[in-house]
Amino acid sequence: MENANCAVVYFCYLIYALEINLIFLHLRWGQQLEQATQKYRQRCYISEQTDGSCPSTLIVVTCNVVKPRVAAAERIAQFNEEERSPFVKKWRTIIHPGEVNRIRELPQNCKIVATHTDGPDVLIWDVENQHNRPSCSGASPSRPDLALTGHQDTAEFALAMCTAEPFVLSGGKDKSVVLWSIHDHISSLADRGAVRSSDIPTVQARGIFQGHRDTVEDVQFCPSSTQEFCSVGDDSCLILWDARTGSAPVVKVEKAHDADLHCVDWNANDVNLILTWVCR
Repeated sequence: MENANCAVVYFCYLIYALEINLIFLHLRWGQQLEQATQKYRQRCYISEQTDGSCPSTLIVVTCNVVKPRVAAAERIAQFNEEERSPFVKKWRTIIHPGEVNRIRELPQNCKIVATHTDGPDVLIWDVENQHNRPSCSGASPSRPDLALTGHQDTAEFALAMCTAEPFVLSGGKDKSVVLWSIHDHISSLADRGAVRSSDIPTVQARGIFQGHRDTVEDVQFCPSSTQEFCSVGDDSCLILWDARTGSAPVVKVEKAHDADLHCVDWNANDVNLILTWVCR
């Protein structure tokens, strides 16, 4: 089978294994939890799109991924895609306040994830401390562990986590790129004292960066720096930023494409290379 088809195959395999009949909005592989001789266990995050009769959910799945060439040929021949797989298990269901448009995990702590919904805030979840909730009609949303505030309009998709520090980066319809540190939550608690249990703790932005003329569609940290990052948007621009120099762009590439820019990635092996692409 060609490698280009692998993502689709795994996607369909998860649907069969979990018996989910709803539309998936987003699927994200998490960090590897443990490794054995013939397989490794990895976490996976799935979001569902519903018709409104049931609430939107963030599903946490554990997958036992078998390593190549460890199964006997006769066992492979007996594989039935209609049966539920013992290797894929739904571990936790979180009722999300709105659709889950984007999921990103914190590299320094595999139990912390950030989500984007159809609102201005980034929601932070400790998936191991969240209760496992049944997805039924009328169920109230789960309570996020933290809300990152700073956007003035909806921020649906652009979301990134720094690999070296607990920094979160986001972009939205307000044409801005916003930077937070999750560690600032600890400092704010010390300043304010205890908060009511009914309140969702919030963290204010460390920086708000202006330079785009339209919606910011994607953001990415530089692999070798916690202070440098890039963004792309519907203005067809690629912008490079440095938090140490202020809120203005460091480099701005006008008309990087002839259409809206939706995705950007920074090469981890050569930081001089940045990839952008358009979803047509």
